[in-house]
Amino acid sequence: MALGLGCLVLMGRPAAAAALDIQADLIDNSGVAIGTVQVEQGHQGVLINLKAQDLPPGYHGMHFHAVGDCSDLAAFKSAGGHVNPFDQPHGFRNPAGPHEGNLPNLVVTADGTVEVELYSDLVALDAGAAKLLDDDGTALIIHTDKDDHYSQPIGGSGGRIACAVIR
Repeated sequence: MALGLGCLVLMGRPAAAAALDIQADLIDNSGVAIGTVQVEQGHQGVLINLKAQDLPPGYHGMHFHAVGDCSDLAAFKSAGGHVNPFDQPHGFRNPAGPHEGNLPNLVVTADGTVEVELYSDLVALDAGAAKLLDDDGTALIIHTDKDDHYSQPIGGSGGRIACAVIR
């Protein structure tokens, strides 16, 4: 009898959905691959795994940008502004923010490497107004300077030094 109930419980569980998972190369301003970015759809957001080398040591702002285009190697301006479908102010410290493109700062070690896993519940890969896999994709951009999580429009993060196309 116990065996029959156990089988019934297992049979009653819904099948796990296949996880949506995107892998992308992270390139520098020369177009050289310096790392990888993996974005996986979670229950209410995305899990991001980033591994890179040859970056300047220290803190760097990092954001999702609205267009999946890294073709403008000099400045990655082809990636557009931050993902921000609701026109919210920038910054985790901003009382009226954050907008959907905000991510925590990236901390690069003295040898120029970084490996980080983080979660954003502000976006999704394939659903909602802030979906990353829209018609023109999205880019993950690393900036030259630390994001203060308040200043407009990009938290004082400076220029763009690395880019990954999320499609």
